[in-house]
Amino acid sequence: MSEMFEPGDSGATARGYELTVVVPTFNEHDNVAPLIARLRAVLGGIAWQAIFVDDHSPDGTAEAVKAIARTDPRIQCLHRVGRRGLAGAVIEGAMASAAPFVAVIDGDLQHDESILPQMLERLKSGEAELVIGSRYLDLDETVEGLSPIRRKVSLAARGMAAAVLRTPVTDPVSGFFMIRRERVMAVAPRLSVEGFKILFDLIISQPGPIAIAELPYRFKARTDGASKFDMRAALDYAALVGSRMSGNLVSPMMMLFFVAGATGVAVHLAVLGAATEFGLSFSWAQTAAGFTAMISNYLVNNAITYRDRKRRGWALLRGFARACVLSAPGLITSVAVGSLVYRHLDVWWLAGIAGAGFGAVWNSVVTAMQPGAAVKTPQVRG
Repeated sequence: MSEMFEPGDSGATARGYELTVVVPTFNEHDNVAPLIARLRAVLGGIAWQAIFVDDHSPDGTAEAVKAIARTDPRIQCLHRVGRRGLAGAVIEGAMASAAPFVAVIDGDLQHDESILPQMLERLKSGEAELVIGSRYLDLDETVEGLSPIRRKVSLAARGMAAAVLRTPVTDPVSGFFMIRRERVMAVAPRLSVEGFKILFDLIISQPGPIAIAELPYRFKARTDGASKFDMRAALDYAALVGSRMSGNLVSPMMMLFFVAGATGVAVHLAVLGAATEFGLSFSWAQTAAGFTAMISNYLVNNAITYRDRKRRGWALLRGFARACVLSAPGLITSVAVGSLVYRHLDVWWLAGIAGAGFGAVWNSVVTAMQPGAAVKTPQVRG
């Protein structure tokens, strides 16, 4: 049974909310009630609210939040349909808040909510404008909630961030932090809504220095649900870092296009080399290699670049048929360019690269033109 809200508990009705806790969720139904109970326990005496930003979880997470919200007005749910991703969820939640301070915490109960009051005190005292819950202030201590592989990936992500951040921090990819809301509002238009590592983007997008403090906490093992981390999340982060290193000249999405294009070129050269070894003429070998690379580009872009709206089943086949029609001019030109280079230089791999490079660019453009491939921009409330 839901706990009833008493205005005197937080003073929210008298002076407004001081702190908004943003909780991005996807398939966290069983963790909703325990997390809210923990927030109630540690935030007594603070005028707080929690905004759960749910990406249309099929397990009924949004319904679980709304059931509690009926008796506790501090609990709100932003139920997103057609949009996915932690970064976009955090941005929407923060911009829906009117509180001066915004905390971000995962809905999986792995973060230590007991340090939220300490975070708030650091911000209110003026000591910091951003307080990060860090898993790595003591690198000798094992991070309980990370598998050995995820720990290595996380440490590698720290190294990538250190190469571009002006302010050194021990955990720039933490999903647990608190910040002055005005600092989010100042850079919101420049933030990437794709991917998971919003903290890194918040720090590097600031127009000037930002005072940062870190507090250690124990990253707990997940008890319910499944981790949202996968290869796409890692690629999203790498693409974001690459974009910021380019001074935002290349978008994170274009970085992913480059990855897909590079795999297409690798496939092209592998097939071209094998086909020429089997005695095919260069033109026929280039045709086979170009068609195989087109399939590769389509599948890689469907699985990675547009994973949140990727096609399956008949939709995948229909999309591929359309891509074949649109890519035909690029394939023909790729063969023509490669054959021309081969006739003059007689170096199959150099001719293959010349043709494959053109084909990769063309296929990426064609993939971007597919219905449903357009990047969806979150609708910000607040």
